[in-house]
Amino acid sequence: MSGDATSRATALGTGRWRRVPIVDWLPRYRFAWLRGDLVAGAVVAALAVPQALGYASIAGAPVEVGLYALPVALVAYAVFGSSRQLVVGPVSTVSVLSGSFLASFGVAGTAQAASYTAALALGSGLVLIAAGFVGIGWMAEFLSKPIVTGFVLGLTSLVILNEVPHLVGVPTPAGRVIERVGALGSSVTRGEADLTTAAVSAVALVMLFGGQRVLPKFPWGLLVLVGGLAASAALDLQAKGVEVVGPVPRGLAAPGIPAVDPADVAGLLSAGAALALVGLAEGLSAARLFAAKGAYRIDADQELLASGAANVASGLFGGLGVAGSLSKTAAVSDARGRTQVTGLAAAALAVVVIVAIAPALSVLPRAVLSAIVVNAVWKLMDFGALARYSRVRRNDIVAAGIAAVGVLAFGPLNGLLLAVAASVIGLVFRSTRVDVEIMGKVPHEKAAWGSTRNHPERSTFPGVMVLRLDVPLFWVTASPANDGVLALVDSTPGTRALVLDLEATNQMDTTSADALADLRAALAQREVDLFLVRVMWPVRQALRRSGLIPELGEDHLWHSISQGVREARRVHGLMDLPAQEAAPAPATPVSAGRPPHVDDEEHIVARDPGPDLPDEHPSS
Repeated sequence: MSGDATSRATALGTGRWRRVPIVDWLPRYRFAWLRGDLVAGAVVAALAVPQALGYASIAGAPVEVGLYALPVALVAYAVFGSSRQLVVGPVSTVSVLSGSFLASFGVAGTAQAASYTAALALGSGLVLIAAGFVGIGWMAEFLSKPIVTGFVLGLTSLVILNEVPHLVGVPTPAGRVIERVGALGSSVTRGEADLTTAAVSAVALVMLFGGQRVLPKFPWGLLVLVGGLAASAALDLQAKGVEVVGPVPRGLAAPGIPAVDPADVAGLLSAGAALALVGLAEGLSAARLFAAKGAYRIDADQELLASGAANVASGLFGGLGVAGSLSKTAAVSDARGRTQVTGLAAAALAVVVIVAIAPALSVLPRAVLSAIVVNAVWKLMDFGALARYSRVRRNDIVAAGIAAVGVLAFGPLNGLLLAVAASVIGLVFRSTRVDVEIMGKVPHEKAAWGSTRNHPERSTFPGVMVLRLDVPLFWVTASPANDGVLALVDSTPGTRALVLDLEATNQMDTTSADALADLRAALAQREVDLFLVRVMWPVRQALRRSGLIPELGEDHLWHSISQGVREARRVHGLMDLPAQEAAPAPATPVSAGRPPHVDDEEHIVARDPGPDLPDEHPSS
């Protein structure tokens, strides 16, 4: 089997096993890949185990909840995932959001926290599975890169703020972000910090951040974890006032439905939907990034199913909500992991830790765990991306800023919803900014037409105006488009025919069809004949069903601008009039106030087959 074929099979599966890709790719597995996959699995386990402990603490749940999530989530994704390399497990974004929901249910840090955390994971998984079968993976596209970057920046800031009290040994303050920052500052300045705890934190942070600069691929998190355990046991740090993790049970939890108050079930499902949205955004981003690097494809709907299965498995085994991890997937790629055998190997190693080593984690200093958490999330603060957004497009940095500030001011979920709402409003607003272009024939080209704005050398024909809409025509843009077209016609006396290019429109709704009928009537009152060109088949069918084409006439629909102009000139007896230089374009678009393009030749040049090709005839 060829390498490309193997990649396609590994990524997507085929036939009846499309929903269970492992059945297709595992029999095709090559022994030569095994060493790289096993090494990558060990690297993942070394990174994931200490991080799972930290993320459970972020979520306000017992640390074993993070461990329980690891093996079952890795196995579930290996069975159902469409990515060859994505690593699924507890991640900072989902953990912070899960913790905020626990607080809203009033169970954070209580005996019920483990059950409610597992219930959130289960609810998230059920929502994802349902969405995968319905096929709405496209909805994740509403979480743009700037939104995700800003959201993660806000979350990371919250995570670090939550861990600072554990790093310096002071009580965790309550209240809003500003109030908590002020309380922490007051505690430190009053000398309430525990010096032993602060010393442990400092050593751990120096090892993590400094070590990664010297040996970036070394599992410093694991080394700090082991070193913290050894120091705690040897120096009896707990007796010196250093907070420790506390008892960690041995072995995996028995599968079962989490015990929660029935009155909270609806709220847990809606909260699970929010976890699903956030986790899917992070996981899909990582999956797509490494699929592009590995030259294979992923299936967004299958990713919904796979992520859902991982969360359901985690919830049934008492684990934390999970998602695809960018940092651990990058580690797999660096370690030359090729397939999901990496995830299976990491799951096996995680089981060994849970069964054999878990109780020894009870003496781990909480400061060491906080240092591991801070180190894990620090690299997620992508200020370079924010700088790039500000250079590329103002709206992108605004979206990122809204997400970040929204998370800090209103909490993770409300911040995310605020950013998504702002983006949707911006999308709707931009869709109403219709620019109607006056088109002219490009010199020395047989059948190329482009905007006359900034291009007076492009010729027009007396009595015939050629216009093009730069956005699709639908119910939002229909009225502004009509206004813009009529304004240009009214500004050009002597116009006998209007050739309207509808290439940007690939669908047609009733409102838009009626708007075109109104435009035809308004033009008829001005004694201007309407011709439509480059009308796509679905649009043509909708216009026919609306009754516009029978009124307009089949001889007023053409496949190309050139043929439409030629027919308009013939019908109105303008064939003998020579082409002329384009008239100066309006200073600003008459339809929507969008600023003029500086030089949009490549954007607006429309090339069509020209009048001499045999298929140039009225729409058929």
